[in-house]
Order: sequence, then C-alpha cells, then structure tokens
Amino acid sequence: MIIVNKLGASMDIKFIKYDKRYSRNFYELNIEWLEKYFDVEDYDRSVLGNPEEFIINKGGVILFAKLENDIVGTVALMPTKEKKVCELSKMAVMPKFRNKKIGQKILNEIICISKQMKLNKLILYSNRKLKNAINLYLKYGFKEVRLESTCHYKRADIKMSLSI
Repeated sequence: MIIVNKLGASMDIKFIKYDKRYSRNFYELNIEWLEKYFDVEDYDRSVLGNPEEFIINKGGVILFAKLENDIVGTVALMPTKEKKVCELSKMAVMPKFRNKKIGQKILNEIICISKQMKLNKLILYSNRKLKNAINLYLKYGFKEVRLESTCHYKRADIKMSLSI
C-alpha cells in the first residue's frame, strides 16, 4: 500500500502480522501514546508486556505497519468472552508519522482482517478527548454503545462497536 505524504513523496506501507522480534515496537509505540495522553494503567503494562499471552495465544492478531525498515504503527484484535467479537485495541502510530493517514490505513487493514476471520463485531474503548480518533472510528462505521461499568480501562469514557 503506497501513501503519499504532504510533500508529495510516496511512502510504501507494508502490513505484517505479529512476529516476536517486533514485540518491543508494540510496547514502545503504545507506551509513548499512552504517556502522552493518559496514565499507563497496570492492565496496559500487562498486555503490552505479554502480547503473546494476552492476544496471540487467545486467537487474536497484532498487526504492524512497516515503512522500509521501520515499524511506524500497530494495532491489535483482542478476543473477548463473546464468541466472534474482538476488541480493537492498542492502535498507535509513531509520532513523526502521525497526520499522514497511516492510522486510517491501519484501521482499514485490521477491519479487512476481521472480515477474513469471520468476526461478527468489533468493539473498542476510547476517550472523548481523542477527537481525531473518535472521528476516524465514526468514519469507518463504528457506533457508540453503552459503556459497561466493569470496563478494564479507567480512562475509557466511550465504547464503540462495528458490525462486520
């Protein structure tokens, strides 16, 4: 997938699924983003520090956006207790590559993977102060649904859902 940046130069983004050698990228991209906007919660540290245990071994997916030799973004599909439903989670883009539509490409690719997995629904938890992220989710068809009081993220003040 080729993206053209604001200067007109093309960026050839490739998507790759989880490989243990990129686990540090998964951790660092997300920690940077979380520290910028929120406090890093214990649950975040557990998932980010053990992606195989919390995501991969449970049938989930971690996707990386790669530009040349650099991992510039990531996202995860975390299985939930509900069959055929995954949580869209841990989506982050390297700071110097933000506002170049890479997040949109990542979201589009992970939705395509969700369809291939024959999922029925994606859910996500976010915070209303992340206006760009909320608008992106709405653009892709996510709808706001009731946020349960037992949500595992303290920072979450919105839950969204997308029927596949």
